[in-house]
Amino acid sequence: MAKSAPIAPKIGIVSLGCPKALVDSERIITRLRAEGYEIAPDYKGADAVLVNTCGFLDSARAESLDAIGEAIAENGRVIVTGCLGADEGVIRKTHPKVLSVTGPHQYEAVMAAVHEAAPAPHDPHFDLVPPQGVKLTPRHYAYLKISEGCNNTCSFCIIPSMRGKLKSRRIDAVLKEAEKLVEAGVKELLVISQDTSAYGLDLKYAPYAWRGADYETRFLDLAKGLSALGVWTRLHYVYPYPHVDDVIPLMAEGRILPYLDIPFQHASPKVLKAMRRPAHQEQTLDRIGRWRSVAPDLVIRSTFIVGFPGETEEDFALLLDWLKEARLNRVGCFRFEPVKGAAANDLPGAVADDVKDERYHRFMAAQQAISADILRAWVGREIYVLIDRVDEAGAVGRSFADAPEIDGAVILEGEAGLSVGDMARVRVTGADEYDLWGERISA
Repeated sequence: MAKSAPIAPKIGIVSLGCPKALVDSERIITRLRAEGYEIAPDYKGADAVLVNTCGFLDSARAESLDAIGEAIAENGRVIVTGCLGADEGVIRKTHPKVLSVTGPHQYEAVMAAVHEAAPAPHDPHFDLVPPQGVKLTPRHYAYLKISEGCNNTCSFCIIPSMRGKLKSRRIDAVLKEAEKLVEAGVKELLVISQDTSAYGLDLKYAPYAWRGADYETRFLDLAKGLSALGVWTRLHYVYPYPHVDDVIPLMAEGRILPYLDIPFQHASPKVLKAMRRPAHQEQTLDRIGRWRSVAPDLVIRSTFIVGFPGETEEDFALLLDWLKEARLNRVGCFRFEPVKGAAANDLPGAVADDVKDERYHRFMAAQQAISADILRAWVGREIYVLIDRVDEAGAVGRSFADAPEIDGAVILEGEAGLSVGDMARVRVTGADEYDLWGERISA
């Protein structure tokens, strides 16, 4: 008589926050599946619910606490992890019924809590996990986390206190994970960390072997290794340190995407000093110009904070002037929001909320004009588009200039015959402030 599969407990997952937290959730899910657990699609069918929280901004903390409360109300058996988990007192004060609270990337503690809440005996006959692990992203792209923590002490940020100092992964481990993802069908790798440019600093750039060659655990060698895999490689959270210059030729050669996500945050030297930003940006315009002379197609996305304590109208005007000269392709903007435990909260010169709002809208209007002008120049150009969505209206995808979820899209109206994950050759026919329209070019 054939052996029947044991009844596996089901764990629900709520994943909040940034892509780095999403990768943490993927690793936890992979561990759960490896031990025979199933992932529940809703609260009702779960033996326990795991909430991976975000704790960076007050609004994110509130969202996390609300999500925990919802999980308790709908299921009752809730395990909490993630960045907000570093402040266990706040969670237990608001939700005393939670079963367990752990901080970010504490995988062993999370699994111990799951084992206690919903034990599952291991059965090697039935416990199957794909070699690339279990992913929460679509099959055609994946986030590749290269390190945890951060050595910077930005006054508005509490990431180091939640996730600790920089802890890089060995480069051979990162490249082997990337290789498995590509073998599984991933066509785009999105490199993420808190400070990608600092990769390997804590390991003294130690060399390790991969595919018969030695690679140092550093930013440049990482880019070189990933370029050998033949898929799109997109670099996020890059600080403009001088050694970033060495990666630009790889972009010009088409080996990695000509795309840099650089969190500039501001342009005023006074505000940058108050922010305690590394790689101060006083000479950044010159560096951007040099990068574009090497790789003319280079796309730069960034984020900025307006209304930081002490920001004057003169500082803000300087930021707008810098923005118009830099002509960044993709830009996000945040109104300054105090974060519990951040040094910036104690700085003088708090900016009124109505002034923050006014500056935010002026900033976004300025960037929209820049973006619209840049994208108009794409009309008539032939590009490759990675398809993210297909429905009765057509297909929607992204060019090399667009990261998922945060950037624009390429819209192919009425286009049939494409599937999610396809790479289509497209002629651009129209543009607005954020998106492009195009038509497929027959192969």
